[in-house]
Amino acid sequence: MINSIIGKIIKSWANSEGNVNSTKSLLTWITKLNETTYVNVNECSINDNTFWFYDDYNGEILNRKRSFFSVKGMRLFVDGNFKKEQPIIIQPEIGYLGIICKEINGVLNFLMQAKIEPGNVNCVQISPTIQATKSNFTRVHGGKLPLYFDYFEHSSKYHVIYDQIQSEQAGRFYKKRNRNMIMLIDEDIEVYPSFKWMTLGQIKKLMEINNLVNMDTRTVLSGIPFITERIPDNELNEIESLFKDKAIFESIFNGEQSKMLPEIYQKVNNYKMFRDITLVTIPLNQLVDWYIDEYGVTCKKQADFMVRYYDIEISGREVQHWGQPLFKAIGAATFGLISAVISKKRNFIVKIKPEIGSFDKVEIGPTIQWEATHYLYNDDPIENFFRKQLEHSTGLLIDVILSEEGGRFYHEQNRNIIIECSADQLPELPNGYIWIDFATLNYLSQVNNCLNIQLRNLLSLIKL
Repeated sequence: MINSIIGKIIKSWANSEGNVNSTKSLLTWITKLNETTYVNVNECSINDNTFWFYDDYNGEILNRKRSFFSVKGMRLFVDGNFKKEQPIIIQPEIGYLGIICKEINGVLNFLMQAKIEPGNVNCVQISPTIQATKSNFTRVHGGKLPLYFDYFEHSSKYHVIYDQIQSEQAGRFYKKRNRNMIMLIDEDIEVYPSFKWMTLGQIKKLMEINNLVNMDTRTVLSGIPFITERIPDNELNEIESLFKDKAIFESIFNGEQSKMLPEIYQKVNNYKMFRDITLVTIPLNQLVDWYIDEYGVTCKKQADFMVRYYDIEISGREVQHWGQPLFKAIGAATFGLISAVISKKRNFIVKIKPEIGSFDKVEIGPTIQWEATHYLYNDDPIENFFRKQLEHSTGLLIDVILSEEGGRFYHEQNRNIIIECSADQLPELPNGYIWIDFATLNYLSQVNNCLNIQLRNLLSLIKL
């Protein structure tokens, strides 16, 4: 009999057909919403907007209330040497990304939202129960309070399974973080038309469909604390029977985090201590390789994104017609993990990853984090191994196109890949790469700002 919360979560993970709503009915629901929800998003001039404006004197894109976010220029210097400059989103407030779950007829279900963001490539995506900036829930925009906000505002009344403040995309945001939460309730709750109960297994199954489950759902679910609860041996045996990938079971419940953590912290802390990172905020009009006009900010050279202004109409939102800037993707990025079974446990190669907007200089990222402009052929043996495996479709465990956050990014999609190989196929790991098991990664996900969002999102895709 499975009684532990983590055991119930894994039981829900093993249930990919659902016991409240069938997976087929969920897909029909999404299709119908896409057909019936009015969405009209068009590029426009900043001069067409009465709320957002470009302050030429300070070189900043912002709004009349100085709320939500602004766009400024940023220069990065490492050890005194100039590295890069770019526009960056300044949004110091911390928002909520939260999921309510409840045991229904013996199976844990998660209350998920069908949400449309202006930058979504396919309109409706599966989102957390609540996905709200501080400006949303303080109603700076004059709209309605987000549904179910009261549960998160009074979370001390409920069983909070996961609660951590985690980073966002540090290549686009400056030190942006959100509060990721999973909360268990046992009371009756009204389910509004844009929400449905789903098992964890159903959500994971929907993650296999391109651009269907949004980034915010993935980052929250990546933090499920598998390692924090002591599970009795008899229950653990039943839990093990639910795993098809026994190496993942071993990696979760018999991991070696106490052995691996000192090396990881040493590498991360050495970077933080000995690398001189200087960030300088500058006016957008002082960026040497970028130019500004009434339609946005564009790089004069090859770049991964541009800034554009949009006129947006979406029915069913707290505010249904507005304008705002979005970072528009140019091409698609590739995020990847190399995995191998070592001593019966599934291990992954991760990499120390500094980024311009990192909250504390550096985080741990996936094996591969290639922006669209990344030059694939170089002298990095791990990158070259990954590229060759990918070219021959060798060892692909997961390969899916998924979107980034549609509230700030326009049509930004990334290819998410997990490749399996044997450890002896790989060259010696260069400096900065580390082998790590799932338990250690799960431990680090319980700490603020250790794993970057690209790695967390990949971890959310792992199969049972």
